[in-house]
Amino acid sequence: MKALYKGNPADVWEINKTGARPDWVKEAFDENYLYWLDDHLRILMSGLNPSLATNLKIGAVGTIGGGFAGYGMYAIGYPGDFLDVTNHRVVSKKKFLKHYQVQEP
Repeated sequence: MKALYKGNPADVWEINKTGARPDWVKEAFDENYLYWLDDHLRILMSGLNPSLATNLKIGAVGTIGGGFAGYGMYAIGYPGDFLDVTNHRVVSKKKFLKHYQVQEP
């Protein structure tokens, strides 16, 4: 779905196992960027929208930053949470309702 976060457009998905999935979510599952582990969703954020600047900040760029590629790149979401792929965030339903404005189709 489309929403506004701090006045800027964002692509978000309410995490669920059985509901409708936008194309970007389907593609992320096909590429294993999203993966169900029991009752929670493992999210490889860098796979959804890679950013060298972000990886440099967290030291997850191998020998360039002296870090380990993969460290800090995963997030966990639960059914009912929202995945904001635009801003690389997983937010609870409570925070989503408070800080986001859903755009009508």
